[in-house]
Amino acid sequence: MAGCLKDSSLLEDLACEEGDEFSIHGKLMILIALFALLVLTSSAAVVFGAYKISIADVYSIILSNLLHLSEAQNMDSLKDIIVWDLRLPRVLLAITVGFALAAAGATFQGCFRNPLVEPYILGISSGAAFGAAMGIVFHQFFFSIQLSAFLFGSLAVILAYGIARVNKETPTITLILAGVILGSLFSAAVSILKYISNDSALREIVFWLMGGFYFASWSDVALVTPVVMLSFLAMWSLGWKLNVLSMGDDEARGLGVNPEKYKLILIGLATLMTSIAVSTVGIIAWVGLMMPHATRMILGPDHRFVIPASAMLGGSYLLICDTMARTLTSSEIPVGIITSLLGAPYLIYLLRTRGKSVFE
Repeated sequence: MAGCLKDSSLLEDLACEEGDEFSIHGKLMILIALFALLVLTSSAAVVFGAYKISIADVYSIILSNLLHLSEAQNMDSLKDIIVWDLRLPRVLLAITVGFALAAAGATFQGCFRNPLVEPYILGISSGAAFGAAMGIVFHQFFFSIQLSAFLFGSLAVILAYGIARVNKETPTITLILAGVILGSLFSAAVSILKYISNDSALREIVFWLMGGFYFASWSDVALVTPVVMLSFLAMWSLGWKLNVLSMGDDEARGLGVNPEKYKLILIGLATLMTSIAVSTVGIIAWVGLMMPHATRMILGPDHRFVIPASAMLGGSYLLICDTMARTLTSSEIPVGIITSLLGAPYLIYLLRTRGKSVFE
């Protein structure tokens, strides 16, 4: 690494650690392969469902609606509703949420220099859960459950930063501890709300906490996708600075990068993505932990490649889990259960093998 840092271009310095030009070409090919996987899984997901519709009919309906063809008027209205109004927005929302959680997880792991960090480390999930529970139990005082969850999820991170910041600095350990403390407080508050709520509100809170795409709609896609994609592009453009930050604060300052400034920007972008995703579909665990770690094992620690690869892999993974959740049984399984069942064995493997070596 020391030999790399003597060159004039910081971006080239950080890239040369990963290998020669052929390796860069190989990583680009992996990104293309992951994009192809995302297209393949989304193409398959829109076909699978409890109501059997032929592949030809599915894509005929999609094309007819996209192109506003007259054939759309002559099609079976039930099939049109199932494909265009139910399946397609659900598929797109699952991809977008997978993008958000996985890219945010990669960013948090880089900022905190720890592969065991996930997007919920600063209390976003607990804050959003409290906001959603407040919106459910006291619905007459809140404009919407989604807005309440988003505001309280964002508030949790702002409070964590405020608590951890001392003398114009925010030590990583203090920030994580502040997030854990606030997460515990918000979780206790959610328990209180569950205790005082009636049966219908309690059921709604429990289903929200398990996460799912039950009510995915085009309005959700239109709201979440622009925020996630713009945040993702901004985050990706700062990938090389995240490479510097992952070396440590002292090294970053020595290379002319202000760690406090860029950590705040990156964590703010990751928080925005995570908050709007969680507020829309509830708490979905493991995606932000597993996908970045898996991509680092394939591509190495260069965040210029890790961030987009994690996002595409996260979108494909969550889409597969959601397809399983709605097709394995006659009644839908919350997707958070599927991701947790698959994620727990992976975390055991991670802790037993590669957990301490990724950033070394």
